[in-house]
Amino acid sequence: MKRNLFFFLLISGLSFSQQKNIKISDLQPKSENAVFPVVSYVGNPLVEAKINTFLQVNELEYVPNSGSDPFKKASTATNSYGNYLYFYSWEKLETPKNIVSIGMDGEASGAYPEGFSKWINFDVRTGNFINCQDLFQPNSVKAVENIINQKVKKRVNEFLSELKSDKNPTEEVQDQIAMYEDCFMEHTLEYIGYYFGKDKLTFVAGRCSNHAMRALDDLGSHTIEIPYKDLEKYWSTYAKNLLSGSEKTDKTRFQYKLLKGKIDHKYPITVFIKHLYTDNNENSFSAMYWYDKNKKLIEWEGKISEDHISITENDYYDEKLEKWVPRAFIEADKKGNKIIGTWQDHKTKKYLNLELEEL
Repeated sequence: MKRNLFFFLLISGLSFSQQKNIKISDLQPKSENAVFPVVSYVGNPLVEAKINTFLQVNELEYVPNSGSDPFKKASTATNSYGNYLYFYSWEKLETPKNIVSIGMDGEASGAYPEGFSKWINFDVRTGNFINCQDLFQPNSVKAVENIINQKVKKRVNEFLSELKSDKNPTEEVQDQIAMYEDCFMEHTLEYIGYYFGKDKLTFVAGRCSNHAMRALDDLGSHTIEIPYKDLEKYWSTYAKNLLSGSEKTDKTRFQYKLLKGKIDHKYPITVFIKHLYTDNNENSFSAMYWYDKNKKLIEWEGKISEDHISITENDYYDEKLEKWVPRAFIEADKKGNKIIGTWQDHKTKKYLNLELEEL
């Protein structure tokens, strides 16, 4: 008990100060539809560069310093989503010492406009994105998901009881009841929003409605607040060090990492590992990379089997053949923080050496 008390006193006394050397301002050119955060970290240019690269590549599909308008793809719907993306505001949240959490609000307009709020969390010791699953012991993830889902179910069921108490429900109320009774409430950490606070972790689970039913959804997204002390028995070693203000870092998952390296020992590239997922019982991932000289994004689709990685780099989509025509194939192995293998040109069949290392 004394150990637990010491841990949280340490957090309260040491870790809950805003990072004095971390400043956030607006990415230029700022406009009504382009209010986007750019981070400045005095004394740590690597962490600063990693955070800004993540934000701009992941959200805007723009490599920093590759052109005069970072918002071009987002504002013209020439991004991979095929949607117009507008960013209206951002906020730096109050967090423990080792963390910076940024909340952003905006709108995605494709077939219809849809407002969104999202939160992105970084480990300021390394500049790495914080994957929610890394915060918990592997055998505790299901328990944490269950806590969140039970709170979501309680919120929905209480509102259902209120709706059903109406003796003469209107057609609209009946539609609401049907929607909430059919609500998906089996959320996983992989697909749930979250952000750090002074003394609690806040999870934001998706709403019960689709776009067509949005007007009926009085509950909206499910915001679940859980005090750090209630999660202590589930924390991973990484989370304990992160929250306590310790400078000790731990190995975290492959997802959302930045890597630097070279093709053929002479062409510098940067790789951004995006989402990891399971496809037909195979562990797969998507990634982007760019040659540091021209900074043009190139897509990768990969599969992981233990420490071996197989990647396809597509060239273009052939309308007649109705399939992607590949540009290259990569076969490589993960060795600690490094990836070593070959990049093979699809046309010439020539092999080039590939070496990458986590930033």
